[in-house]
Amino acid sequence: MALLDANIKAQLNQLLALLEGDLTIQLSVGEDKTSTDMRELVTELATMSSHITVEEATLARTPSFSINKVGSESGVVFAGLPLGHELNSLVLALLQVSGRAPKVDEATAKRIQAITKPIHFETYVSLTCHNCPDVVQALNIMSVLNPNISHTMIEGGAYQDEVKEKDILAVPAVYADGEFFEGGRMSLEDILDKLGAAQDSTGFDEKEAYDVLVVGGGPAGAASAIYSARKGIRTGLVAERFGGQVNDTLSIENIIGTKATEGPAFVASLEAHVTDYPVDIMKNQRVVNVEKNDFVEVTLENGAVLKSKTVILSTGARYRQLGVPGEQQFKNKGVAYCPHCDGPLFKGKDVAVVGGGNSGVEAAIDLAGIVNHVTVLQRSAELKADSVLQTRLRSLPNVTVITNALTEEITGDGTVNGLTYKDAVTGDVHKIALDGVFIQIGLLPNTEFLQGTLALNERNEVIVDAHGATNLPGVFAAGDCTNAAYKQIVISMGSGATAALGAFDYMIRSDVKELVEA
Repeated sequence: MALLDANIKAQLNQLLALLEGDLTIQLSVGEDKTSTDMRELVTELATMSSHITVEEATLARTPSFSINKVGSESGVVFAGLPLGHELNSLVLALLQVSGRAPKVDEATAKRIQAITKPIHFETYVSLTCHNCPDVVQALNIMSVLNPNISHTMIEGGAYQDEVKEKDILAVPAVYADGEFFEGGRMSLEDILDKLGAAQDSTGFDEKEAYDVLVVGGGPAGAASAIYSARKGIRTGLVAERFGGQVNDTLSIENIIGTKATEGPAFVASLEAHVTDYPVDIMKNQRVVNVEKNDFVEVTLENGAVLKSKTVILSTGARYRQLGVPGEQQFKNKGVAYCPHCDGPLFKGKDVAVVGGGNSGVEAAIDLAGIVNHVTVLQRSAELKADSVLQTRLRSLPNVTVITNALTEEITGDGTVNGLTYKDAVTGDVHKIALDGVFIQIGLLPNTEFLQGTLALNERNEVIVDAHGATNLPGVFAAGDCTNAAYKQIVISMGSGATAALGAFDYMIRSDVKELVEA
């Protein structure tokens, strides 16, 4: 069976027509199946563009291939097949190495180019991981923009011995010069921050005040920006990562009017929609403070201060942690939060899923098709997931459901080897032998920087009224960071629109009041 179907080939033909210079793919292969497939893939690419030539080489890993501009080395290497979610990483690497400028702002490019120390990164991935491409693409961009940096993507299935030797139980797992650097989802900004690359506030302080400044780029933030821009008012959007948590969602089947999509694809459509309007988008920027003076002032981590008549906070939420002994110690060593990303690393093993809501039961269903056995632990007497999911879960022969289970400790010896829980009814303590624990117990709002500034409830969610307004005049909030009763994409988008309309109404009324008083 061909590696690439007709539709993918047609898309690749269109994309490879955008190559701006001649490329040489250095191919290091043997006689194994992955090598055979890799040769087929690279040969297919060369037939699609006269800009691509292939030459045999001996690289650090076999099978692997590097992508280089003729006459120079880019430092971009793929060890294993970059298919599945990594196919986009391959296409972008081809375009960027050929001379097509990566989509990064000038300030970020300067931070990358200012790194003088040689660094070689290696990223272990699985092809089912939808977080991995973000990291692979970020490190490839750094390699393209700075000759001191090189990067190799390593597909874990092709290099199982390395994965086992390093005890890699979560992806992406990034190593720098042979030492573990970081695991899990990271943005380009996160990587630069960890490297200590200085941030530059140039260009931010000079920005004119906005009418509406949206903080956060998830569904709520995107809706707020679109509704504001459609009013013809000056709109800005500042976010660490466009799309937020939706980037980490694989299957989405409850967006009204869209029968099925995936998180990254949905985020791409959100961003394309926002960019149809004159919205000043500032990505890879973290907000650290909000205060009200003549304007609402938003302080960025780089020291810049943005001013706006109104601000809409849509900072979203993140995975909630258990807070039990062993959780942090064995993070990425058996403790995981993303079944789609890390599930393949537990093939044939025994795992637990802590959490009986929709996310937990969906995770257990997915994992049951990969691992040997799944134990679902729910702290209350009943699962909280939708009945259709519960029916599917209980039909699986390799799943056990334990209710009234209070997780007390995750144990291990280098990697996870078990979990201890207490029966909430009897008080009896039990231990389960496991190789991994997937934690799916809900979300925590990203509101730490707002404590002492806005009214928050006992769950640290921003309290808003029916118009999305907070207790601070001119400041509104929307989405998962608020006290909205339900945390769903479609609800976040609706609340984003509400907050934008609320902000617009606030400005109209404020202007009328000032005019009357004058």
